Amino acid sequence: MRALLAAVCLAAVPALADTSPLVELEMLSEHPVEGMHGGNLSGLAWCGDALWAVSDRDDDRIYRLDAHASVWQAEAETFVAPVSPPTLLPWGLRMRNWVVGAVRGGEIDFEGLACDALGNRYLVSEAYAAVLLVPVAGDPQWLALPDGLLRQGRASGMLLHFNALIEGVAIDPAGQRLWLAAEAQRRGLLVLHKQRSSLRCTGGCVLLNEGGSEASPSQLGGHLAPVDFSGLAFHNDKLFTLERQAYRICRRTPSTGAVERCWSFAAEGLTQERSYPADYGTAEALSIDQDGAWIGVDNGGMRRADGEQRPVVWRFAAPKGGWESAR
Repeated sequence: MRALLAAVCLAAVPALADTSPLVELEMLSEHPVEGMHGGNLSGLAWCGDALWAVSDRDDDRIYRLDAHASVWQAEAETFVAPVSPPTLLPWGLRMRNWVVGAVRGGEIDFEGLACDALGNRYLVSEAYAAVLLVPVAGDPQWLALPDGLLRQGRASGMLLHFNALIEGVAIDPAGQRLWLAAEAQRRGLLVLHKQRSSLRCTGGCVLLNEGGSEASPSQLGGHLAPVDFSGLAFHNDKLFTLERQAYRICRRTPSTGAVERCWSFAAEGLTQERSYPADYGTAEALSIDQDGAWIGVDNGGMRRADGEQRPVVWRFAAPKGGWESAR
């Protein structure tokens, strides 16, 4: 009985390898973004020579962010997505996704963006639990994901709840491994490997799944909320997760999803002037490079305490010693 109780307790909280106080990242700059047609910045990725963004309100465009001024300009690249792919999501979830998309805009509900070394863009759809490939040249196409991906994810307790499905995507530079982040209730990581021209589950699709709650930062009231992932990035053979409710970035092992180290951005991301009239996190998008992190804020149309109402991108410096620094 004691062993059973211990197992239950461990399953109720996220397993962080490093329990020491989190180092706070230093914010270098912040950039309001003009020109995002639907607002609601939900994904970021560095592709080629620029940072690109996606909005969960737009089904037909991605944005190149012109960073030559303090207020960035979003330059749209439009495309036509093929007919939505078959999905194994149950009828009830599909209908709720469709109704919300029809009312607010963004039926496909793009929630993440990643790029490979060739500059191909990968957009993850929460509404369909699918990935759209937008190549540098050629027509967009839905990737043929194996049926076992969704089946295994749902059997693990993930991807069961409306608005808590797939929230992030990452790809290695060679385009051989693709990761997806399940948002919450339970959160987790799934992986696919490219074999010839197909994506397959090799040894299982699910790397990580965990539930439980934790306290939000004191600036958000310190109340308990479900653990979550809101963004995913790949850099230097490591995965990085954006954990919105906790206002932190965690480095993880790509083969297991195990957490190696985390850093907080709450001190500067939750100053009084940057506060929104909401008791939940707004950090939705993540891109990592050697020098730092780009974090995109989805304000959902809310106005900040200082009056800013546009989407915002924050630039944080890499931690002392770099992202590869030991625990």
